[in-house]
Amino acid sequence: MARKKQKKNNFKAARNIFLVFFVIIILLFAKYCYIALSPEINGRNMKVFAQNRNTISKTLKAKRGTIFDSEGNILAHNVTSYTLIAYMDPKRSKGSQINHVKDIEKTARELAPILEADENELKERLQNGKDKGRYQIEFGPSGKNITEMKKSEIEKLNLPGIDFEETDKRYYPNGDFASYILGYAKSNEKEDENGNTITTIDGELGIEAKFDSELKGTDGYLKYEQDRFGYKIPDTAETRIEAQNGNDIYLTIDANIQRFVETEVQNIQNTYAPEWMMMAVMDAKTGDILASSGTPSFNPNVRDLVSYQNPLVSNSFEPGSTMKIYTYMCAMEKGTYDGNATFRSGTIEVADAVIKDWNNTGWGTITYDKGFEYSSNVGVTTMINRFIDRDELKDCFKKYGFGSTTGVDLAKETSGTLGFKYPVEVANATFGQGINTTAIQHLRALSMLANNGKALTPHVVEKIVDPNNDKTTYKRKIEKSEKLVSESTVNNIKNLMFNVVNSDDPGATGTKYKIDGFNVIGKTGTSQIYDETRGGYLKGENDYIYSFAGMFPKDNPEVLIYTAIKKPNVPNSSTISESTVKLMKNIAKYRNLITEGNQIKSSVTSLTLDSYINKKTEDVKALMNQNNIQTVIIGTGDKIINQYPAKGETVLSYDKVFLITNKDEGIMPDLNGYTRSEAIYLMKTLGYEYELEGYGYVIEQSIAAGQPVGDNKVKIKLEQRQ
Repeated sequence: MARKKQKKNNFKAARNIFLVFFVIIILLFAKYCYIALSPEINGRNMKVFAQNRNTISKTLKAKRGTIFDSEGNILAHNVTSYTLIAYMDPKRSKGSQINHVKDIEKTARELAPILEADENELKERLQNGKDKGRYQIEFGPSGKNITEMKKSEIEKLNLPGIDFEETDKRYYPNGDFASYILGYAKSNEKEDENGNTITTIDGELGIEAKFDSELKGTDGYLKYEQDRFGYKIPDTAETRIEAQNGNDIYLTIDANIQRFVETEVQNIQNTYAPEWMMMAVMDAKTGDILASSGTPSFNPNVRDLVSYQNPLVSNSFEPGSTMKIYTYMCAMEKGTYDGNATFRSGTIEVADAVIKDWNNTGWGTITYDKGFEYSSNVGVTTMINRFIDRDELKDCFKKYGFGSTTGVDLAKETSGTLGFKYPVEVANATFGQGINTTAIQHLRALSMLANNGKALTPHVVEKIVDPNNDKTTYKRKIEKSEKLVSESTVNNIKNLMFNVVNSDDPGATGTKYKIDGFNVIGKTGTSQIYDETRGGYLKGENDYIYSFAGMFPKDNPEVLIYTAIKKPNVPNSSTISESTVKLMKNIAKYRNLITEGNQIKSSVTSLTLDSYINKKTEDVKALMNQNNIQTVIIGTGDKIINQYPAKGETVLSYDKVFLITNKDEGIMPDLNGYTRSEAIYLMKTLGYEYELEGYGYVIEQSIAAGQPVGDNKVKIKLEQRQ
């Protein structure tokens, strides 16, 4: 009985165990069926999950756009650089194939002279990597930013275990050249959506920052499925979206004028060691910024910045007596100004303050016209409530563009301040104290005098080109304001500014800027410097900002110049006058504004070009002659088949218009005396290969004028005029 019961219990136990395993098997089978048949598990699409485990996604990097000057010279572009690495893991080598650094001493010895590094330091770095079991190491600063030339030298050594990692970086071939205009872009590392580390080049100052999105472009990507060995699986889908390279930007900066400016700025810095200085040049007819430089400057390749303030647009300061131009203009425009009326110069009490002339004693009783010539603070102060009131003065300053940004296409432009209210503040404002302005505001305000009372919007960007399709996406237009002052006011103030520079009166303040035959007009400024720490104005003999706002020629200004210098080691305005005069002479020669006898050309005309293609050569030439536009006819044909500049471009009488006829026969033109930009434009228009050497004007060409060019490259040599 007991035995039967035992057997029965054993059977039940076995049955129960079987049932448990059976249920488990059923559950596993059900789970398998669920996994196999269900599109989602725990909210995750299993098909996508499986694909992602085998799918490789790579970013196709867009190339950052290039920045050019107005002549097409590269100012900023991407270059490939290399980081030197050494593989230290012996497992990389198989049999007789050595793929790691085995001979440390030889490797250090042969790399040292190429890297310009200490051999012992390299050996120590390699040995340290080996001792710590590192898979690979780098060589520190000496192994970064390797050029193609150095890379080639190292590769010729055939050193086992030595390799390179390729990176793109932003490069500025001219170093410290228009650096605050260009700004800089630098490499940054970040993770993409797939967790991969990618390197981006991001603009952080100047044009690089302002137009970062235009320059950056759009990255593409590549997706494909790979097997367990890392190879693409045949006959599987591949998704490829090509990168769209960033746009190229052409600036209004003229390389030759920029070099003139850079030279003078550096000369001033070396001679007078100011706290800062700046010098800028603007085209009086277009608003194009042709050059701008200042100190302290920096090299964007190494980013050795002392200040992040662009002296053209971000540095605001009390301008001093250059503001008398606009106080006088305000009174003239109101119609109350009487230049022959007199006042007592020297000193005047305003509220609880005493306003003094710059020489502390004045010149007795003089006219207001003479007060402008002498730069009398007392004279311009007495104009308040005699010719204009406080509100009218502030309204005029605002109308002329002070206290607001100009709209120039540069980052971090500041507006300055016009915070005068009380009588003494108003008095100070008339001669440029107690208010803050920027250099770009002065250039814009000066442009009123060159355009019959209309102010120009300044521009630094000439055009933006999409390199993916070679289309121009933006083209600078000449933007003029409404008429801000009358023509009679313009003429009156220009006459006063002419006397400041060209008068024979020894009391005139701007005679150091006189150039015989140039008809330079302008106004000097000397401003005290406010002590931000203790309040009040500094009292040292060098504690001033000296400035000059000018243009030439008087009757039809072509070039506007603004210069300023803070705390030079010689306490007078001579610190900038000599360099400014030299700059104006160089610009006049370069832009062909000087006639025989050292006289400045005064009859400059402009013409907006039409399309002349298929028109008769003689008719187009006659039209150009009527408008005093220089014309270069290429070939002997009777019809025009190409032209430069294109339709819609505005040219001035010192520009050249190139007309290609239907019989040009590939003959080389005479380039002697052409500027760099003119030579480039003509070679591009003709489709000739060319190579340039130097800056300035063409003095040599490898193929003589009148000879066939064929497939030869034209070598062109240029030189600056002395």
